[in-house]
Amino acid sequence: FPLSPEIVDLIEKLGPALRAFQRASNELYFLSAAGTAFPWVAEWLDRGKPQRVIDLGRDPRWRDALPRVLRPDLVLTEDGVCITELDSIPGGIGLTGWLNQTYAALGDAVIGGGDGMLRGVRGAFPNEDILISRESADYQPEMEWLVAQLADGRAVLNPWDLDPQRLRGRTVYRFFELFDLPNIENIHALLETARAGDLTISPPLKAFLEEKLWLVLFWNPQLADYWQEALTAEHLDLLRRTIPQGWLMDPTPLPSCAVWPGLNVHDWQEVKRFGGKDRQLVLKISGFSEIGWGARSVSIGHDLSQEQWGAAIDEALASAADHPYVLQAFHRGRVVDHPAWREDLGGTVTMRARVRLCPYFFAPDAARQPDLGGILATVCPADKKILHGMKDAIMLPCVGRDPA
Repeated sequence: FPLSPEIVDLIEKLGPALRAFQRASNELYFLSAAGTAFPWVAEWLDRGKPQRVIDLGRDPRWRDALPRVLRPDLVLTEDGVCITELDSIPGGIGLTGWLNQTYAALGDAVIGGGDGMLRGVRGAFPNEDILISRESADYQPEMEWLVAQLADGRAVLNPWDLDPQRLRGRTVYRFFELFDLPNIENIHALLETARAGDLTISPPLKAFLEEKLWLVLFWNPQLADYWQEALTAEHLDLLRRTIPQGWLMDPTPLPSCAVWPGLNVHDWQEVKRFGGKDRQLVLKISGFSEIGWGARSVSIGHDLSQEQWGAAIDEALASAADHPYVLQAFHRGRVVDHPAWREDLGGTVTMRARVRLCPYFFAPDAARQPDLGGILATVCPADKKILHGMKDAIMLPCVGRDPA
């Protein structure tokens, strides 16, 4: 999928900006958890999580550790890109590596190069084995391909088929979500080994960092001074241009003279009564849930009836104590024309489409700037509001396009 030099430049700059944002988010959580500043931040991020998961996230052994791979989900819009999610345990690493390798061999100038994803993994994870849970088993084939290409002695492991004691002194890349811990075999022994310092797990066991809530907290007026101090002016400006304005679905009544900034309403009941034109909004669960990935918890306001939208708002408010929801401004994807293969015709046709872009950034440690390994494009039919890996979509590596 061809990208203009301007979009490529924007995405390349997003890597360091999002890394800085993630680092600042990590620091804010620990300041909040200690009661030093904004105690409500950690309280919201910890909602619905078992105490064991909270304790894991606060373990001093990995206090400053950050994920070594970072993949924002970007919607290609008329004026740039819009960030819908920040994923630190992303699928598609092997798939994008294979696509880059395959298309580069055909002569395409893929972004990151034919071996960009392999170089990224090798740099960020020099000798890590990959640990895949049953819940994530669909991604095992691409990880096995990746390990075979790296050919450096690492392995793909499954928790039901290993002796945790044999992992002492080693490092593993975890490909499982922390909400799934109760369903993972040998997890108690693995976690105890990690907390004893005998096993390194990446990304760090920080469920709080894996919440969509951070994209909403970026826009919270109470935190404006914190972000301004923690981020450079360039990074702050870039994030303001690419993170959609958002709100935490907090059922707590506002003071009588207050309104939700940007929505200009005093009460969520007013949001329920918004007409279709004003419902250019997206409602989704923040995280730590089996419905927190993909599109399973997503409600798009202008795509629902008034009754359905009201019910979605009510559900979000009722879930606040255990599973916080976030509300974000909806940014419509740019419509593009792209060739699509039609098996029944034995040839290609032009498809009107909207595009999700997934750049993969790799960073060996918390202090290093991330490197862009490649960009995966998901080209979806233009009538789809939610852009994801659906059966009607085309997945392609991104290539640079000469200015025209």
